[in-house]
Amino acid sequence: MKAERAKPLDDGDHRSLAIWAADCAERVLPYFEEEYPTDDRPRKAIEAARAWTRGEIRVGPARAAAVAAHAAARDADEGAARFAARAAGHAVATAHMAGHARHAAAYDLKAVTYAAVSSDAAAAIATEHDWQYRHLPEHLRSLVFPAGSDS
Repeated sequence: MKAERAKPLDDGDHRSLAIWAADCAERVLPYFEEEYPTDDRPRKAIEAARAWTRGEIRVGPARAAAVAAHAAARDADEGAARFAARAAGHAVATAHMAGHARHAAAYDLKAVTYAAVSSDAAAAIATEHDWQYRHLPEHLRSLVFPAGSDS
């Protein structure tokens, strides 16, 4: 039996995923900025993701912003800050490859998990996952969330 090829993602859907990934990363950006207030690489990555969705920059500068955000993550000592920078890096990398959107969301959850007080971690994760699910256009959910996954 022949494997069925996935339908190519159209430009509008690709941009929707990048916007959603940037929104996810922006939700945890304060974890990075509180620890590293003078390091704007993750913020610039999120801004670059949004600029790409508006057609203001091409993929090359978006990839450079992703590399810079991931360098900020490597430089970060603290877990929530590190994961927030990774979320930003993957958000802008979505311009290059749509599959990075799911990684932005995963690092968003990791940042929330690390920052949560242990007794509240499960609730914080559930709340964030629910937000992610509800804010992703319904027709794109299967690209990010496993089959049968819901809020």
